[in-house]
Amino acid sequence: MSNADVEGGGQARAAAPTTGIKPPPGRYNSSNVEGQHAPASPFYYDHPAQHERQHHTWLVPLVVLANVAMFIVVMYYNDCPRNGADCIGRSVLRHFSFQPLKENPLVGPSAATLEKYGGLDRYKVVHGDQAWRLETSTWLHAGLIHLGANMISLIFVGVRLEQQFGFWKVGLVYLISGLGGSVLSVLFIRNGVSVGASGALFGLLGAMLSELITNWTIYSNRIAAMANLLIIAAINLAIGILPHVDNFAHIGGFVTGFLLGFVLLIQPRFGWSAQPFGGKTKSKYSACQIVLLVLAIILTIAAFAVGLLMVFRGVNGNDHCSWCHYLSCVPTSSWKCDT
Repeated sequence: MSNADVEGGGQARAAAPTTGIKPPPGRYNSSNVEGQHAPASPFYYDHPAQHERQHHTWLVPLVVLANVAMFIVVMYYNDCPRNGADCIGRSVLRHFSFQPLKENPLVGPSAATLEKYGGLDRYKVVHGDQAWRLETSTWLHAGLIHLGANMISLIFVGVRLEQQFGFWKVGLVYLISGLGGSVLSVLFIRNGVSVGASGALFGLLGAMLSELITNWTIYSNRIAAMANLLIIAAINLAIGILPHVDNFAHIGGFVTGFLLGFVLLIQPRFGWSAQPFGGKTKSKYSACQIVLLVLAIILTIAAFAVGLLMVFRGVNGNDHCSWCHYLSCVPTSSWKCDT
């Protein structure tokens, strides 16, 4: 695409572990019903709360519908035929036809349209008093491929988390992680427009990892579960070093979600049960869980305070970290990275 940095990129109990959950896709940059039984879980639980009532799953479908609706609205206002371009599906889709593949290989609108309707533009955030773009950009997508990949990943990861922990906890992780990814992106990505939900999706992945750590005692196959999540995270973050991928949004979202998991996804430790009539029992949460919760709250507040202050002062993160740009793109003989 031209002139754009586009991001394209409760306790469920299971009878058997799976091999993992499909991870979030990459973030792309370019310079031009509640069932009778719980779904399969990637981990085993040790304590017998197997028949606890699951939360209804309605947030994730609502988020998916909202993203699809936003994409349709953006495509309508993009109106490719109006600009006389060689639009994809022009004769059938008319107003909703897509930009040429040479301009947008993800099959979607133009970069200018994405910028106009809420894409993350550093200059407009810092100098144009448009901080709302830090969140609105997470509800836009660069194309059908981008939208499909992100929404499929959200369904795989988000539905199970929402069944386990409820809509408001998962919703907070999703929204705040998306914001965290946008803040880090603005600090390091200097040019173009960024859009997409992958920062928020990486936040859910990070929260899954911290949830495993803080609730360590209630799981049995802990090492395998930890290795599974670490491999998924490493592979997806490694994809971010490819060109046209805003890996800073991935990293910012992942770290934010990781910290929030200690706060929002904490569960009673193994062996705890409420005793009627004031009976004696061990404390609901362990000292380690409480320490992690307090540290995560402090670090989250500090990180957002410092990050937002740097953003609105127009600080260039690359000036304070000469090697950080390699986290988002590593130049090779096959491609170059935007500076």
